[in-house]
This record gives sequence, structure tokens and C-alpha cells, in this order.
Amino acid sequence: MKDRTHAMKRREFIKRGTAVAGGISLWPAAMIGRPFSRSENSTAEDRFRILTRTLGRTGIEIPVVSLGAPGDGGVMRAALAAGIKFFDTAYRYAGGASETLIGENVKGRPRDSFIVATKVLGLRDNETGLIPQNVTTEEFKADFRNKVETSLKRLQVEYLDILFLHGVETAELLRLSPVREVLQELKSEGKTRFIGASFHHKELELIPAVVREKIYDVILTSYNFRQPHRQEVRQAIAAAGDAGLGILAMKTSSGVYWDRERKYPINAKASLKWVLQEKHVHSAVRAVDNFDQLAQTVSVLADLHLTPDEEDDLHLGKKLGLAGLYCSQCGRCRQDCRFHLDIPTAMRAYMYAYGYGRPRQAQETLGETGAEAVSCRACTSCRVSCAMGFNVPEKMRDIVRILDVPGEFIV
Repeated sequence: MKDRTHAMKRREFIKRGTAVAGGISLWPAAMIGRPFSRSENSTAEDRFRILTRTLGRTGIEIPVVSLGAPGDGGVMRAALAAGIKFFDTAYRYAGGASETLIGENVKGRPRDSFIVATKVLGLRDNETGLIPQNVTTEEFKADFRNKVETSLKRLQVEYLDILFLHGVETAELLRLSPVREVLQELKSEGKTRFIGASFHHKELELIPAVVREKIYDVILTSYNFRQPHRQEVRQAIAAAGDAGLGILAMKTSSGVYWDRERKYPINAKASLKWVLQEKHVHSAVRAVDNFDQLAQTVSVLADLHLTPDEEDDLHLGKKLGLAGLYCSQCGRCRQDCRFHLDIPTAMRAYMYAYGYGRPRQAQETLGETGAEAVSCRACTSCRVSCAMGFNVPEKMRDIVRILDVPGEFIV
């Protein structure tokens, strides 16, 4: 029954074609797989064209909406047909299954008809965010290269469009010689066209740091309407864009739902449009798991205007008294916690599990730290004050349970 429902939704999506907002109706069948594009400065002479922006100095013309780690081949193929051509994944997502799925669905397509990026972590110390002291330059570079080669095989491509240094925690990592050397070598060898850095937090520190290093081409950063410091992040993004960096925004859906029970979804169209009001965000990356989400996402390709109702939807959580699921990763909680637990990572895992409905990604995220780094079980009182208004002990005790579930039981 699940497969039948899935197939019906796929047929319905393709039948609707990519009906988008702003008066655009069904795309003609001749356009499927061959969408036109236009820049935002061009006239709306052809109502079937989609909005694109130039990804900084890379020169890549990219649709304003992209897909992050698609989990379904049918959804990915429908996205390609609708005009979405950029796909972001990572070496470790779903144990490599994410890269494999993308590879299976781009195989045989002209290489210039899609853009693919992956992220590699490299050998990293969980405490410092740097290369472990007992790892030599040669060992670090060999490990990094091996992972990139594995990613290329999974993706079934000869080169990446963008290779990201994954999950940067500190500006110091960006300037370490082994990191800079291996990234530049891979670029000069043609393994990747461009290199970048991705991070979930410390945006105000890391965005300027990437610019200063001058070797990076693209930034993948968290940016959304729920960040307490969103205006400052916007200014940092604008400065990086002016310096020629390509900017991709992630975590745009801000946790997907306002509540753990998933009764109150965040308006995905409104949140994407909000992000794209900043012209230096060249594309907003959204994780899409089904055809309903894809239809919402595709509708933004042609119309970035935020309606009054959509503006109002962005304040729904406040009206309902809900803290939401998105953690800004500010790190203040670690300072408040007497045990200095890795609360931000646990909150990110919580969002993956309850917001995105991706328990495996939640388990993988927590697995980087270990239960002792996120467990509140031994604590009888909490002095943490969360900037997002979370009941931290409750959420910590809830999400840490996922580490007790065998991986083969999680999808």
C-alpha cells in the first residue's frame, strides 16, 4: 500500500507538472527535463522560466532552490524534471546511501545538466574541532583523498562541482596547512571544480574567516527566519557575497515543524522565500522527502514574493506558544551546563528525528559524540537557559534514547 500511495503521489506530481505560485499553470510536457531559466533582472517574457542566480565567482548559474540529500529516487527525478539541478549530500549521510542514490539517478545524464556537491569531514578531534594531534599531515591527506574517491564512485561522476570541508567548528581549521593543501590539490587535479566550507553555527565567526582565507569558492551556512542573530548573519552573507563567494543557505525550514508531534508545520514556501530575500543567497538548500514537499519547493522557483499571509505564518509558533524544533547552535547552553555536555549536537539530532523525520541522520549525528557527551540522566537539576526557549533536559533525555536502538532497525 505504501508503494502504491508513493507511485500515485509521483504521478500526481508529474501530472501537475510543477504547478507554481504566482499564476503559473502546468508546464508543457515538452519542457519536462529541459526547463528554461532566467535571472531575476530579466523580464517575465516567458512565464515558464525559473529564477536563477550566479553562484559567486564560480560562474555557475543555479536555480534559487536546491535539494539537500534527497532520500528517494522518484522525488529526485521529479526534481530534475522540474528544473532543480543542484544536489547537496555528504560522504557520511546514511552511511553512503545518499551519495549512491544520487549517483544512480544522474547516471547517463549529460554532466552539465546537474550540479552535485558533497562534504567530507576528514580526521577530526571531537573536542577541539581540529586534526587530532597524533595524525600526521600525510595521514590526514590520505584519509581525505580516500573519502573523496569513494564519494566519486558512489556518485558515478568523474568530478565534483563543489567539495565542501564538512561541519567546520573553528576558524583555525580553515587555515591549517594539511586542510588547505589537500583541498587545493584536489581542485588542481580536477577532482572538484570548486571548494567550500560548510557549518551549522558560529556563522559570524566562520563566514568572515572563509573570506579571509581566499582559497574557498563557496560557503554553505545555516540561515533562516528563526535565528536570533539573523540580521547579523545576513550582513555577513552580504559581505561574503560582495567578496565573490558563492552562498548556499541550509536549515532554511527551521526544523520543519513547530512541535514534536508534527501537528503544526512551518510554512516551507514562506521560509524559503524569506531566506531568498537576501540577494547574496544564491540558492536555498532544502531537504525534501516526498512529492508534497517537492511541490512546495518547486513553487518558489518562479516567485519569491512573500505574501501577507506567508509573513503571518512565520510568526505562528509565537502565537501558539511553541518553541519549535530548530536550534540556533549558539553554544551558550554548553557554558551554562555544569557538565559542559554537547547540547547543540543533541538538539540538532532532535530536529533531524522529530522535524525532518530522519532518525538515522539523528543517530549518526549523536554517534559523533557518544552517549556520555549528551546524556542528562545523571543530573538532578539544570541551570541551562536556552536562547530558543527549549526545555533542554526533557529534549536531551528524549533524543539520547536513539543511541540504544540498533542501526539496522532505523531507516
